[in-house]
Amino acid sequence: MIRSSGPVWKRRLNSNGPFNTKMATCNSVRPSFDRRRYSASQPVVYLDHPPENAGLEGITYLNLNRPEAKNAISMELLDQMFTCLGKVRFDGTRVLILRSSIPGSFCAGADLKERRRMSKVEVSKFLHDLRNALHELDTLPMPTIAAIDGPALGGGLELALACDLRVAGPGATKLGLTETKLGIIPGAGGTQRAARLLGISKTKDLVFGAKILDAKQALEIGLVDYVSEQVSAADHASEVARGILPNGTHSFDSNQINSYLAKPTLHTIGPVAIKAAKLAINRSIEVDLETGLDFERQCYNTVLETKDRIEGLKAFNEKRKPRFTGE
Repeated sequence: MIRSSGPVWKRRLNSNGPFNTKMATCNSVRPSFDRRRYSASQPVVYLDHPPENAGLEGITYLNLNRPEAKNAISMELLDQMFTCLGKVRFDGTRVLILRSSIPGSFCAGADLKERRRMSKVEVSKFLHDLRNALHELDTLPMPTIAAIDGPALGGGLELALACDLRVAGPGATKLGLTETKLGIIPGAGGTQRAARLLGISKTKDLVFGAKILDAKQALEIGLVDYVSEQVSAADHASEVARGILPNGTHSFDSNQINSYLAKPTLHTIGPVAIKAAKLAINRSIEVDLETGLDFERQCYNTVLETKDRIEGLKAFNEKRKPRFTGE
């Protein structure tokens, strides 16, 4: 595990790293909000954004687009994902939503057909690159949400576990760390991230039996944070993201009734504070309590000098809603 030595929110990509970013492609497109495009002519990973009039400014979608392989993780997919993640780290994205461009398929895990053709050296490099890509996703400074519409098995669930929050959609959504059925174990951080999320016992139960859970079962054990029963996971994730955006709103209630019919509730959230909170929370699982408390103090001190903190206090005193700028 790579550990941060302090509250540094931006880490430049290593141009000498394992990914050939010159060969990778990451296009940014702007499709309609409610219809995701998928085509063999599109890159296997690409970025897009909601329409400007959707009230979701600051949200970026990271789309998986391998319809012929149910988004199985290939070497090409990893190259393009790493390039896309490098873009969103520095482009002003407030919330990143990981989703599939393919209805009913989130990610089928590693591409086993490609894996069978690999040498030992190539398998080792693939796993190294996969771990690095998930670490890059895990350490992004902005909140990340996995919108799981369809099966997320093996490496697909490990991908979702690298996000801060998970929204499971209706229907065919299935989740599991099923690698033991293949005589291997989750090798891209699944044992570690699941144990930190669920606890040791629940993770062992999930992994030892290669259990596959539906969305409601996953919610019960804490594997996902929301289950969307009436809209897609991607749409529900957008509503969750809306509540995180500075001066944003979300429109789903605590019972997760149709997110577009529930009464809107205003949330004014400081974007600098979100980055600091994410960094402090992530560090808490790596160190002892005293070290974690000291790191939290460091993160807190960084927000004391921001314009957002001054605006928050001023708005409170004036009994109005704050208008955060991220400064």
